[in-house]
Amino acid sequence: MKYILLATLCIVSQLSFAQNTNGLDNLMPMPQQMELGEGRFRLTTDFELAMSAERGPRLSKAATRYLDRMTNRTGLFVRQGIICSQDTSSSAALQIRAERLGITSLGEDESYQLQISTESIVLSATTDIGAIRGLQTLFQLISVDEEGYYLPVLKLSDAPRFQWRGLMLDASRHFLPVDVIKRNLDGMEAVKLNVLHFHLCDDHGYRIESKLFPRLNEVSSDGDYYTVAELKDIIKYADDRGIRVMPEIDVPGHASALLTAFPELGSKDTTYSLVRNAGVFDPTLNPIKEQTYVFLDELFGEVAGIFPDPYFHIGGDENEGKHWNENVAIQAFMKDKGLKNNHELQSYFNNRLFKILKKYNKTMMGWDEIHTADTPEGTIIHSWRGRGQGLTDTTTLFNAARQGFQTVLSNGYYIDLMYKAEDHYNTDPYFGYDLDDEMKANILGGEATIWSELVTPLTIDTRIWPRMAAIAERYWSPVEVNDVRDMYQRMEKVSLILEHYGLEHIRNQEVILRNLANSRKVEAVRNLVNVLEPMKGYTRNPGGFMYSVFSPYTKLADASTADAPDALRFKYMVEDFQAGKMVSDDMSAQLNVWIANDAVIQETVNISPILGQALPHSTNLKIMAQDAIQALEYIETGKKSSKKWYKASIQHLEEAKSQSGRVELQVIDPIATLIEMTQIMKSTQN
Repeated sequence: MKYILLATLCIVSQLSFAQNTNGLDNLMPMPQQMELGEGRFRLTTDFELAMSAERGPRLSKAATRYLDRMTNRTGLFVRQGIICSQDTSSSAALQIRAERLGITSLGEDESYQLQISTESIVLSATTDIGAIRGLQTLFQLISVDEEGYYLPVLKLSDAPRFQWRGLMLDASRHFLPVDVIKRNLDGMEAVKLNVLHFHLCDDHGYRIESKLFPRLNEVSSDGDYYTVAELKDIIKYADDRGIRVMPEIDVPGHASALLTAFPELGSKDTTYSLVRNAGVFDPTLNPIKEQTYVFLDELFGEVAGIFPDPYFHIGGDENEGKHWNENVAIQAFMKDKGLKNNHELQSYFNNRLFKILKKYNKTMMGWDEIHTADTPEGTIIHSWRGRGQGLTDTTTLFNAARQGFQTVLSNGYYIDLMYKAEDHYNTDPYFGYDLDDEMKANILGGEATIWSELVTPLTIDTRIWPRMAAIAERYWSPVEVNDVRDMYQRMEKVSLILEHYGLEHIRNQEVILRNLANSRKVEAVRNLVNVLEPMKGYTRNPGGFMYSVFSPYTKLADASTADAPDALRFKYMVEDFQAGKMVSDDMSAQLNVWIANDAVIQETVNISPILGQALPHSTNLKIMAQDAIQALEYIETGKKSSKKWYKASIQHLEEAKSQSGRVELQVIDPIATLIEMTQIMKSTQN
């Protein structure tokens, strides 16, 4: 089968990001192998699908979801509705063939093959889970032309590059209702992710109904937690999509919620309470009390009884040990046991937990800090700190893999920090190293994390999607699929497709925009927000105390996304202009929009004070756009720019770098490029 790289597949204009006409530029993740043929399979009201005898209820549900989404997307009325056991017709246009029922477990076969001719579609897979993955590709391939909807003729063979492809949802800091979890599971299905890591306990709350310890729900959750029935429903919902659900109970640090209910288990005799801000806090479980292990044994056993997944995450991160240092009994215990430091004491703690979890047939997983010389064999190391300085670094993902530990990478995939999609896309679980086969086998894959200090049910979709699709491609597709510009073109189209899965990243941004505009001049606010991005990393919330759990998350930074779309388009316009691939008309049109937009923003603030933080950015955008218009005139007429204009323009760029409302303008660099082009041209003339 012919291997086709992304560059030859994407026919869409690099400037317009227009709606697709052939379906191939909708694909994300990109398949491993694909051969494009001639002709088109037409989607009509006569469309039917059928399944092999080994379909099972999971594949029947997936086929029903496909049919529902396909008809809603195309508007076609078809005969079939809910797919049932009678749907085995040999004359159906779409034939789905699965050899056996799969198990939602690490290493299950998720491969599939897709063959589309002008007359029929055959989706084949070893397991029903593989067939479900193929259905998502089939949905992305839906195309349109002047005659209607169709699928391109092709042959396709696909399988994931990594077996662990995860998303972590933090429901402790801001509670996430069940419908939020489910729609994000639908999004995970769309881009072929297979692990939901459910962070359910931290300093801010314990989110699992506990029959054994009801006080955890009474005082450690603010009344927001998942009932056992809800959790089992989520797990079943995920399993129907071929997705595992792994719980995390973070210990011994990040223990404020646990100790609010049971202060006697703490390392310090003090009053504990739920945390309301971001940061690393001192409350830590007492590792020398047998009562601590009795409690954790019962609690872990209760949680293990809810979650069938064989993996159990114990957290283990960011324990600075301040309360351990202050506890005389703990220090004496360490001396008696020959434990040299808190890291060795935590290793003692982790080994006790390993035995507890083994009793419940669970494999222990934890963040980097649990990796020590005494880490039990079989533990999975979850790396949030990454590779360190290179292959020889002794505290890295690679060192754990070299020692025989299976590992999962999250460093580089912290999507709550609002880095651009290309930053995540360019991070590979192998970090670009040519590793030996044993190390590759021990690096299971990657997992994006959405810590929820600055995330609410209203904003979470905008923080995950569509960037998660690009990360999913890094986990699934061949390493050679790595063109950033092409990724952005496809990601924008996939963003629209994700709405068919119920995700609200587009809708909910509009809700916040209407709030900012007081439901009046929304278009002007959108024009500005589309060139703004929230401050990156931890700079938006320095020290963790600018925002609390109860702060408003409906402001400028919450409306902005990590990849400002108009700024990205303008960047590519400038690049193409530099390369002589386009004239300046499109740039001038966009610049004039920004110039005129400022007056509307100034007017809108009078009826919507919440928008006040946008004023400096709006003014700076107008001034820079005026400078860019002048720069284009200098470049195209060949007229020399004045020193006074150039100096003023550079000063305007510097002034525009200041933040307001915890957001930053993203068109400074491309406008700076235009301004500098006037100087290059000037020097050439001289």
